[in-house]
Amino acid sequence: MTRTDSLWAALVSVIWGVNFVAIDASLDDFPPFLLAALRFTLVAFPAVLFIKRPKTSWWLIIGVGLTVNVGQFAFLFSAMHAGMPAGLSSVVIQCQAMFTVLFAVVMLREIPGRTRLISLAVAALGMGVIAFGRGQGASLWPFVLVIGAGASWGFGNMLTRKAGIPGGTGLVVWSALAAPLPLLALSLTVEGPGRDLDALTSASWSGVGGLAFTVVLSSWLGYGLWFALLGRRSASAVAPYGLLVPIVGILTAWAILGERPGRLESLGAAIVLIGIGLATLTGTPKPPPTTLTPPPTNPPLPPLPLETTGGSRT
Repeated sequence: MTRTDSLWAALVSVIWGVNFVAIDASLDDFPPFLLAALRFTLVAFPAVLFIKRPKTSWWLIIGVGLTVNVGQFAFLFSAMHAGMPAGLSSVVIQCQAMFTVLFAVVMLREIPGRTRLISLAVAALGMGVIAFGRGQGASLWPFVLVIGAGASWGFGNMLTRKAGIPGGTGLVVWSALAAPLPLLALSLTVEGPGRDLDALTSASWSGVGGLAFTVVLSSWLGYGLWFALLGRRSASAVAPYGLLVPIVGILTAWAILGERPGRLESLGAAIVLIGIGLATLTGTPKPPPTTLTPPPTNPPLPPLPLETTGGSRT
């Protein structure tokens, strides 16, 4: 990872950490499946009219939409609605890094370095401690739902990497098209049309503001940068930066929502953060020595741009 790409990854982490508090505010007004359907409807329209479709197959675009959008957020919003704290959710969903590396090994034959494997193992241990702590005083079901969200996100990361798109906003917008109908069908079936109508007609400014944050900053900017990074760097190099999200998530939930995790949950979160520290020590592996004349060095990649939507092309 270059210094510029590392800064973009850190910015995404800040946005996504704060996003858990925004989600919590929105869930006070909207049921989870309806909230997810609204989010991706607004992500797709009207932006899809101005941003060109990514140059990849429809199957990959739909696959990303069903995993990163439908799967991840149906699980995550349901978990938080069922009582999973916002700060703790920001920790547990980072199991996406482990699933991403696992799927990268199986699907893309990307073998992570020793330091990165150790860091993810430490983070996994921390999540096990969190699960044990949750099991002492609360239902484990919301925790399991967040694990499902991380698995969906991790698989979507692999599809994004396979697409190999050198930008992110187009994939964010066009993959969002795959989400509204399945999520709306889930909402009407599980939550009911009466509850959906009541939520739409009585939403507060805080609920609408939280929804706006998830659309503009978390989806358009956050996922645009994330998908762009995955399109130009190895998945196992990008994924650990997502482990920075819990730092912002826990601090934001503590400052705004007054959340105080239990002792074991705090210990588990601390272990996860140690894993984060180890992940940041992972450097770019050096090529093996050779006596042959090396080929000409490719010019460095340009800094990752922020994309515009003016009639052409994420």
